[in-house]
Amino acid sequence: MKNAFIIRCSTVLLVSIMLLTGCTSGSTSSESLDTSKLTLEQITEKAKSEGEVNSVGMPDTWANWVQSWNDLNKKYGLKHIDTDMSSAEELAKFESEKDDATADIGDVGIAFGPLAKEKGLTLPYKTSYWNDVPDWAKDEEGHWLLGYTGSLAFITDKNKVASPPKSWADLKNGGYKVSVGDVMKANQAQFGVLAAAFANGGDEKNIQPGIDFFAELAKAGRINPIDSSVANLEKGEVEVGILWDFNALNYRDQIDKNRFEVTIPAEASVISGYTTLINKYAKHPHAAMLAREFILSDEGQANLARGYARPIRENAKLPDDAKNKLLPSEMYQNVRPVKDMKAWEATTKQLPQLWQEQVLIHVK
Repeated sequence: MKNAFIIRCSTVLLVSIMLLTGCTSGSTSSESLDTSKLTLEQITEKAKSEGEVNSVGMPDTWANWVQSWNDLNKKYGLKHIDTDMSSAEELAKFESEKDDATADIGDVGIAFGPLAKEKGLTLPYKTSYWNDVPDWAKDEEGHWLLGYTGSLAFITDKNKVASPPKSWADLKNGGYKVSVGDVMKANQAQFGVLAAAFANGGDEKNIQPGIDFFAELAKAGRINPIDSSVANLEKGEVEVGILWDFNALNYRDQIDKNRFEVTIPAEASVISGYTTLINKYAKHPHAAMLAREFILSDEGQANLARGYARPIRENAKLPDDAKNKLLPSEMYQNVRPVKDMKAWEATTKQLPQLWQEQVLIHVK
């Protein structure tokens, strides 16, 4: 399930491609909605009348969406279908269908939220949990807001490594090999380099400290070129891997919870996530708004946690079965979001060449 993260959270290059396309306006009933004047009771009643909500990029097997769709059906009688697709494909679908929209709501990587707003594809709705969502994780008008996050983590095979690293300093001083992933093209791996940069004085505008960190490991023969997939982890081919926390936790539990240790590096890590988008041209706009409302509720946040996705609302009340799927909150004290997405977009264009010339050249 979680391998889809790399595909769905496409490289920022796709954002550039999408920006080159134009935007025209259509005319549907949902376009004229002023969601700020609707009460939750009104939204709920209208959603029940609409009777269905159709999503894209929110399949049953991703982030435990199935439980939320089932809950929405039981509580409000909303029927549901999903078509799984990448973030870029979701925006293209919203734009191409317009007056004959088949999708009401989608779930995209954070970089695609501002793009969707810029292209005029979104219906804003803040939800009653607006103040619980940090400023970095939402559009000020409610066109997009994250439902859950991912942070870069270490996963360590304790059968291979006696002292699992808890920090970048530990990682640097260890004697084991580190699997970063394909920095040439994989979003997850590129964020891994950014996390190392954060820990060593860099940021999205200055990736060099991250490059230098991994170049030193490469010179010491400590870069493992294979991917930290669930299959490679299970076979014992990965000693320490760098993955999104929800990938790492899911893989750990799939294989053997006692065999692997997952931790957020102490000095710094990168936090990112996914945002719902309500289609401006939705045929069931109130049902889409109610779905977003539910996703941000305690129940919805717990459902996401059961799928290893960390809820955006830190004050959400989670039952033990959901809480136990996640790492302790104190591990996340030093996680940082990308504050300048345009700068990060520019950096990701340079990153493959920097990685090739300064890191891969030393990998044996």
